[in-house]
Amino acid sequence: MSLAVSLVVFVFFVMALSVVIGRLCTYLLEFIFGSSFLENGILGFFALLLTSVSIGTSITALLSRWMVKPVRNLIEAIEDVAKGDFSVTVKGSNIPELESLAASFNKMARELAGIEMLRLDFINNFSHEFKTPIVSIKGFAKLLKEGGLTGDEAQEYLDIIIQESQRLADLSTNVLNLSKVETTEIISEKEVYALDEQIRRAILILEPKWSAKNLSVDVDLESITIYNNASLLQQIWVNLLDNAIKFTDNGGELLVSLRRINSSLRFCLRDSGQGMDEETKQHIFDKFYQGDTSHATVGNGLGLTLVKNIVGLCSGHIEVESSLGKGSAFTVFLPLGMPMDNMHS
Repeated sequence: MSLAVSLVVFVFFVMALSVVIGRLCTYLLEFIFGSSFLENGILGFFALLLTSVSIGTSITALLSRWMVKPVRNLIEAIEDVAKGDFSVTVKGSNIPELESLAASFNKMARELAGIEMLRLDFINNFSHEFKTPIVSIKGFAKLLKEGGLTGDEAQEYLDIIIQESQRLADLSTNVLNLSKVETTEIISEKEVYALDEQIRRAILILEPKWSAKNLSVDVDLESITIYNNASLLQQIWVNLLDNAIKFTDNGGELLVSLRRINSSLRFCLRDSGQGMDEETKQHIFDKFYQGDTSHATVGNGLGLTLVKNIVGLCSGHIEVESSLGKGSAFTVFLPLGMPMDNMHS
């Protein structure tokens, strides 16, 4: 029964019950005071009206408490949420509108609880990732200050301090970039440019890293022009390539391809690295998640999160294929963002 029908039935029930009880009261007055008490029509009318109104008001006051109980419960639950208690839930009602309202509130409370948990996890993980290199820098700086080290030892400690400082700088940059992307709704500063050339430049930027591991890079890029924010898309290619290099063993292989599919593009990066199990694949886009729990590889767990957010912001999507020992493949699909007659190959 809908809310409108319930209210109509409620009002009709109160009116009918008031008239019936009022009429019974007039009979009771006639029985007590005699029939002459109500022989005057006007007096009888006002006696019936006063009795009906009094009884109707009393019945309404009693029944309305039952009718508005779900609303009162919802108000109390809202006050609890405002105080930070996201575990609160409200019970449904036989009235569809109130039942839907209760279900929506419970869903909202669950979402807020999830957001609060993510916020706490973010703070904890960020504190850990930020504190670790600082402690390392402090420790090696103390050793250098104390002296008594050989030249090789001092050089090694300085290299570690430089590496940890770069790790802090990368962490700060990724956090700032991720925060900017998460608060962006409309992409600005779009331009028409050659996407294949941008990807080639990203590969060259990371040349010292893949050369140091003696990796072979097979590049097969179709000439594609895109209309988008170049700096945003650059972060996609650099982070994906850096991640593939990081988890590919020495002497491994990277396959990079780019193809146009109608009004969209498909970028695929395949490596011959370690691969991932199912649990890792489910969490690789989570903030600060690192599949390498030993932290043997340098990273902060924000690169792939940033990639997914940028891809989503560009109305695209990303797919992952991977299995342990057989490498991984990341495939990005993006719209070209321009009319067909302006696309060049």
